[in-house]
Parts: sequence; C-alpha cells; structure tokens
Amino acid sequence: MHNDREGPQYNPVKRAEEVARIVCRDDLKRYFRFRPARFYGGIATADCVGCCLRCIFCWSWPKVIKPEHYGRFYSPIQVAKRLTAIARKKGFRQVRISGNEPTVGSEHLLKVLELIPKDILFILETNGILIGHDKTYAEDLAKYENVYVRISFKGCNEEEFSVLTGAEPEGFGLQLRALENLSRANVYSRPAVMGSFSPLESIEALKRGLGRIDKGFEEIEIEDLVLYGDIEKRLKRSRLRYVTAQEPEHIPKKK
Repeated sequence: MHNDREGPQYNPVKRAEEVARIVCRDDLKRYFRFRPARFYGGIATADCVGCCLRCIFCWSWPKVIKPEHYGRFYSPIQVAKRLTAIARKKGFRQVRISGNEPTVGSEHLLKVLELIPKDILFILETNGILIGHDKTYAEDLAKYENVYVRISFKGCNEEEFSVLTGAEPEGFGLQLRALENLSRANVYSRPAVMGSFSPLESIEALKRGLGRIDKGFEEIEIEDLVLYGDIEKRLKRSRLRYVTAQEPEHIPKKK
C-alpha cells in the first residue's frame, strides 16, 4: 500500500470534538438528505454531515472536508419521523443513519434511537472510533434492543488505517476496542472492512485478531470500493492503489 497524502496526521477523537462543534447544536444535528436505499434489501436512510475520519475513498468527501457548508439542523424527533415514514411507505423493516459518522453527537443519536418504533431495526453503521474511546457509549446503546451495530474497519491494521484515513495509526486500536466494548455490553454487532486496498494476508490476519475478541467476529463482511463521483481521480492524486473496485452501476445485488 502506497500513499503520498500531504498534511499531518490527526487524532480522530479530537477531530470528532471539533466536527461536533460544527454539525451539532444541543440535540440537533446536520443532515443533507433522507431517502430510501436498496441496501440490506431495502432501508430508510438519513444522510448526516460530519465525520471524525477523512477516508480518501469516501463517497461523501465534500461533506467530510467542509461540513459547515452542507445540510441543515434537524431534531431527533424530525429524523425519527422521517425515517419511520419512509420505512412504512416502502414496506422496509429497517432504518439507518449514513452519509458521514452517526456517532458524532451522542445526545442526538441516542434520542433518535429512543424514538424509532421497536418493530423497526436500526442499523448503526459506524467507524467505531467514539465507541472504542468511551465504553459508556456501548453501554448506552445496549439499552435499545432494536439496534444492530456494524463496525466498518478502515484497513486491516494500523498502517493501512493511517494511509486510508490520514489519521494517527493508533486510531485502528479504537476500532478494535469498539467491538470489545460492544461485546461486553451485549450489543449485537458485527465487523466489516474496506478490503479493496488490502492483500489477502492482511484480511486473514484481521480475522484472526477479531476472533480473539469473539469467535463470531471472524466472519467479517468485505466491503468493496465503489468509484462514485471523483473518487478515482482523488485516489490517483494521492497515489493510493486499490486491488478491486466496483463501478456504481455494476454493484452486484448481493452487495
């Protein structure tokens, strides 16, 4: 893996605090879109603004880099109502917050979870940084029986994590710790990894490491790079090489 990305590495927890000051106001948070999506067999989606990582392959890059320029503030009840309305209209049984990082602004997220009907599954797609940093976040999530947490690893080890995100390599350990904290809090969770930049041996090593936390975590979902928008140009500028990738119009239905 090679990358000539410029700029100093950053602490993802400190970045989360900085971003929260932009995208959160009391229990309000910025969102730029509400939509139905075909993933998971159909899911109502709220796309939020603001992330604690700067993944070079992110499809929502402009919102990550300049969160102050996108979206508007919504209250937890507004978000829950819009998600529920989309799910009921489309016959979906699951909802999510996507786009950027949903765990930035814990007060907002937890209030949204309180308002989601119990017969609807909330899929929390997260990089896990803040859940790994503070175990009480996992304990708070444990209060909601209709929550499934999907930790998306950015690479298979510290080096890959740092190259892909530009963050300090120690941030990878927070992703591992997130799964540990969730497991101890008895929160249903599963790992995924952006595998398009990793050799097979790195993926297998990650599986073994996750298995030491919980044997069930050895079954890890492999995410594919999807070349949305200007992602490929961005990767070329950074000299970051990928192994596999999908064109947006050719994503297999099973994905």
